[in-house]
Amino acid sequence: MNDHVLPVAEQFDTRDQQGEAAALGMWIFIATELMFFGPLFFGYYYVRFEYPEGLAAASRHTEVMIGTINTGVLLTSSLLMALAVHARKAGLLRLTSRLMLFVAVLGIVFLVLKGTEYWIEWQEHLVPGAGFAFPDAPHAHAAELFYFLYFGMTGLHALHLIIGITAVCTFAVGLMRGAERFAAPDRIEVAGLYWHFVDVVWIFLYPLLYLVGRSAT
Repeated sequence: MNDHVLPVAEQFDTRDQQGEAAALGMWIFIATELMFFGPLFFGYYYVRFEYPEGLAAASRHTEVMIGTINTGVLLTSSLLMALAVHARKAGLLRLTSRLMLFVAVLGIVFLVLKGTEYWIEWQEHLVPGAGFAFPDAPHAHAAELFYFLYFGMTGLHALHLIIGITAVCTFAVGLMRGAERFAAPDRIEVAGLYWHFVDVVWIFLYPLLYLVGRSAT
């Protein structure tokens, strides 16, 4: 089925109008998703201004190399996702599906690296709770607050990334099976908006969690 004969929902006059409505709906959804991250960001800034030295000390214990690599991974995935959206609009179905599969693979790479980072922090007793042990005793309380926010922020981000990977894989497989109507250009564009949202959240998290303490030294 060619894109120009794809059906338009009865409440819309044209496919362009339908696509604009879908994009607007995703922007509204993204705005509501920010409410999940908002309290965590406010909590972070409270700790930063209340315990600046403790937060800086805790930040220096994060795995900055893994965080930096993951930032590069997500930026690359965003580029590929943008290319996939353009490829779908051009009717290049095979290229679109391949690009989206690469996007999903990079998302999985990110999760594997993040899981490795969590494992290192578990081994170093940096997970908040009864077993938390921070080497710089005077800043232990602030460090535990930092890591509570760290795991909350990165865990919530990882959950959103898993949702994004699932959506991207679903559309990619749909295109591979010839389901052009299911993976219509406007739907791929909406999936792209969600993926970029997840990446932008990480762009904010990376300096806040990994660099603030290092920039203070």
